[in-house]
Amino acid sequence: MNHLKLFASRFSTHAFLASIFFVAVVLFGLLAGCTKEQPKPQAPPPEVAVIKIVPRDVPVSFEYVAQTQSSQQVEIRARVSGFLDKRTYTEGTIVKEGTVLFLMDKKPFQAQLDAMQGALAQQQARLQTAQANLARVKPLAAQNALSQKDLDDAVGQVQAAAAAVETAKAEVVQAQLNLSYCTIASPVTGITGAAMQQDGAYVNPLNSQLTTVAVLSPMWINFSVSENELEMYRTQVASGQLRPPKGGDYIIEVVLVDGSVFPFTGRITFAAPSYNAQTGTFLIRASVDNPKGTLRPNQYVRARLKGAVRPNAILVPQRAVQQGAKGHFLWVLTKEVKTELRPVVIGDWYEDDIFISEGLRTEDQVVVDGGLTLRPGIPVTAKPLAATQTPTAADKASKSGSVKSGK
Repeated sequence: MNHLKLFASRFSTHAFLASIFFVAVVLFGLLAGCTKEQPKPQAPPPEVAVIKIVPRDVPVSFEYVAQTQSSQQVEIRARVSGFLDKRTYTEGTIVKEGTVLFLMDKKPFQAQLDAMQGALAQQQARLQTAQANLARVKPLAAQNALSQKDLDDAVGQVQAAAAAVETAKAEVVQAQLNLSYCTIASPVTGITGAAMQQDGAYVNPLNSQLTTVAVLSPMWINFSVSENELEMYRTQVASGQLRPPKGGDYIIEVVLVDGSVFPFTGRITFAAPSYNAQTGTFLIRASVDNPKGTLRPNQYVRARLKGAVRPNAILVPQRAVQQGAKGHFLWVLTKEVKTELRPVVIGDWYEDDIFISEGLRTEDQVVVDGGLTLRPGIPVTAKPLAATQTPTAADKASKSGSVKSGK
């Protein structure tokens, strides 16, 4: 009986432990199930803004640093020696052709003219006397009342007197010119410089320059093209990448220091026959009308050459181009709307755009915005570049027909 009680007590103890163990296993399973990581939801594909490549003929322009030059700068000099009486113009003002600038003391030159006119009158009187004498000698010589020598002497006197009269006339003309040179006027319409001699100064050949007058219209625009730029231009024209205007007749636009465009355009009128030996550049000159005198000599401006066209050009916004260890590249979308890294060769920069020489084809979709975090082969959500954004140079070119060069 005792054995049965002992067995019963042991059996109940084992059952109790087994139930505790079972409950522990169940609780452990429940806790393990609660702490198991749930799968994370996948992030949506990145959103990018794209443009579709459409080659087009793009009007292009080239800009160079230039300097203005008067088309005619005249040195105003005294032609005779004498005292300078008065300056009759305001320095730095625009004067018209014929405006009196200086007056010299006329009295010595007037006296010289009077003396020359008196000498002329004397010679004319001598000529009249010689002519009268010849008129008396001729009939007498014909009657052999006078010798042939007397006739020859009379003829010689007339000829000598006539030559003296011509000499006296020339001296009178010279004296009149010297007197007229005392009034110094501007031979052109232009802007005056500072007076280099003051009133009362004695002017002679050593200090004869009095001032300058610079013609303002037309104004010359001088700029230089380097040998490398000129060779690149020729290469692009030969390869068909650039089409110059017919006959090379570029339109020259002048850009002022504040970025505004001068209202008058010009044409190229001169190209240097050779390169500058010191700078290795090629001088080109354009002539521009300047009726209001806005441009002044030696002013720094920019010369913009317009008229060339890049046929079938490909333009993309500059921000779409990235640079890596192997060069420049773009993100291009495949047919499956996945990213593809495309190496490209860039050309000139034009405002907000850049020409792509190699690497892109027609209908390619290029990522413009949102490409900084992309990786090759990932799907994306592509949207056209917002029409509300600032138009690119390519858009402006298709509308207005002009693209500014970054040179």
